Amino acid sequence: MTALGTLEDLPLEYRNGLTARNLVPLWPNLRAALPHNKPSRRTRPMLWRYEDIRPQLLEAGRLTPIEKAERRVLVLANPGLGLENMQATPSIYVGMQLILPGEVAPNHRHAPSAVRFVIEGKGGFTMVEGEKLPMEPGDLILTPSLLWHEHGHTGSGPVIWMDVLDLPVVYGLEASYALEGPSQQPRNEPDASQTRYRRSGLIPWSATTRTRADYPLVRFPWQEVRQALADLATVTPVGEAVRLAYVNPETGHECMPILGFSALLLRPGETLRLPRHSASSIINVVSGSGSAAIDSVELRFDAFDTVAVPTHAEVKLDNASSKHPAFLFVVDDAPMQRKLGFYEMFG
Repeated sequence: MTALGTLEDLPLEYRNGLTARNLVPLWPNLRAALPHNKPSRRTRPMLWRYEDIRPQLLEAGRLTPIEKAERRVLVLANPGLGLENMQATPSIYVGMQLILPGEVAPNHRHAPSAVRFVIEGKGGFTMVEGEKLPMEPGDLILTPSLLWHEHGHTGSGPVIWMDVLDLPVVYGLEASYALEGPSQQPRNEPDASQTRYRRSGLIPWSATTRTRADYPLVRFPWQEVRQALADLATVTPVGEAVRLAYVNPETGHECMPILGFSALLLRPGETLRLPRHSASSIINVVSGSGSAAIDSVELRFDAFDTVAVPTHAEVKLDNASSKHPAFLFVVDDAPMQRKLGFYEMFG
């Protein structure tokens, strides 16, 4: 590689003149902005243990009423990116949210897109544009950009879910904001996951004769995802990943514009290497235990733990059980990278 000139090579008077005019020479900084072969990364491979998060979240419920919090969330912050920046990866925000019986997290909408992945509890619900969505463990619920949404809890005991947002991207563009509104009135019908899009390959006939909706399905029930993974495992050769993508049922494309979502089954005793790719990702352990080797870092996980994977990382997953499968939920920023034209997969 060619050795480039440094800032110190330039006369002080010249440097001061550039600074006074809000100018910066590129060549001393070129390798930092465009490193050869592989990106420079500040994101660390990380594991947040649910057994550490849960008591702190319940204590937050005791210390801070919902009226003082609006959203009672503990953010999973990657220390490599600075805790104050509230980023799990450069493009992905992750938080654990708690709602208690009788509470309402008020209605609002905001520029960042968000999803909720339910960890535990019964009786919680999310309302999206008047569609009341039950929140069962493992369910994925979309709250897309600028759509009204609120949360409530009519059951007993805590309900906890994982929030995942493209907030770092939207905030970095100086486009992040929220609006508050009055509570929504639910439509008097089951959500579309129970009616209109209950079976794969079947959509309402009217959807073929009109402009397709951006978000026709905003809840993906875990019980159906889990069964689909189990069925897929019976016909997937050993060594190949048992993995399903969450998609828009009317288009087959990713169900959100910036972040992508998938579910992965690790068969008993299985070791699986994921394809190395340019996207960063988050893995939440739905059930089971094992380990994730991310580049040179090995992280041992249990149910409900969350793992951060930097861009371009080598990832190897091991199921610790020889008898039971492990189920994982994965979020990545591949949809955004594909739209921007630089997504790569290296095999």
